[in-house]
Amino acid sequence: MSRLRRFEDYRFIGTRDTMLVYDCDDSDQFSELEERVEEEALLDLNLLQSFAPDSLTEAANRGFKAV
Repeated sequence: MSRLRRFEDYRFIGTRDTMLVYDCDDSDQFSELEERVEEEALLDLNLLQSFAPDSLTEAANRGFKAV
């Protein structure tokens, strides 16, 4: 599966503006995230979040909700 630039090693990426977490292994979710990143310049605005450990549980612990 492809990944976002600077987030190649992460499966779950969150957006800080909506507090949603996307599963990059899900092609529909990844396409939606990729489109938002390009159109809204989320990377340039520092609005993307990775999690360690790279899991939905950790994302939820930080207040993010799954798409």
